[in-house]
Amino acid sequence: MKNIENSTELRVNDLYENRGSELQIELVAGKKGLKRKITSDKIQKPGLKLLDPDITLESGTVQILGKTEISYFGKLSKTEKLRVTKRLSAQDVPCFIISKELDPDPLLKNSLNRKNVPLFTTKLYTGKLISLLQDILEDRLAPFATAHGVLMDIHRLGVLILGKSGIGKSECALDLINRGSKLISDDIVEIRKVGTSKLVGNGPERIKHLMEVRGVGIINIKDLFGTTSVMDKRQIDMVIELVKWDPDTEYDRLGFEARSYGILEVELPYLVIPVSPGRNTATIIEVAVRNQLLKKSGVHSTETFRV
Repeated sequence: MKNIENSTELRVNDLYENRGSELQIELVAGKKGLKRKITSDKIQKPGLKLLDPDITLESGTVQILGKTEISYFGKLSKTEKLRVTKRLSAQDVPCFIISKELDPDPLLKNSLNRKNVPLFTTKLYTGKLISLLQDILEDRLAPFATAHGVLMDIHRLGVLILGKSGIGKSECALDLINRGSKLISDDIVEIRKVGTSKLVGNGPERIKHLMEVRGVGIINIKDLFGTTSVMDKRQIDMVIELVKWDPDTEYDRLGFEARSYGILEVELPYLVIPVSPGRNTATIIEVAVRNQLLKKSGVHSTETFRV
């Protein structure tokens, strides 16, 4: 599998155009700066530090101005306001968002507009705004990779099936769907790292619920098998790689050696299953998944055999 990490960046105009209605944000200044980059999934609320003459805001971080900041700013003299606005507009930040539909001070608005720093207002209260924005940024800026494979939910376990083109991944997935498993994505799997040890996979929008079956063509799994046969995304719990049977290769027969597969620095349980005529690959994968579920519950058949 080839891991392709993204640049973990998001431009302000992408946030505005794609999630603006959800955040209820309205652009009031700095339109020319919409191409600024958001590079951090953190959110900063300056608080009273806003009045610090040497304030330094976190680079690449969205700044939230709530009632506290706007209220104290409004009490400043014109000279003090000019000093603060000059300092704020010189910061390397992607944008400012004023919550609770508070009115931005004209001096702040004009200063940010001159420096092409986007300024938004929103009807949302500060807590709700931060919560929504945090979820959006964590998902969008999470470390990212793609895999050529099939991601499925098999007995409530997220299984990434890998293998060379033509090995039979899609045909195996189709057999598993007939037995009640769910398809998340066929051919291309987009993987995002959530937190420190969780990987979540989904399919690109353009091939959502679609599968290519040689000899049949492109089929829509949701239309053929119903809504219960598909999922939009799934946490990945294990990796299974299908390989062509090689009589000269010694395959693991007892399962004493636990193997792992690394994706975005997260290690997942890993099995290699040889494929050959006469072997029911779907059945073997189901058994492998059931065995992994037993291991998670503390039952290890190989340990019993070893004893």
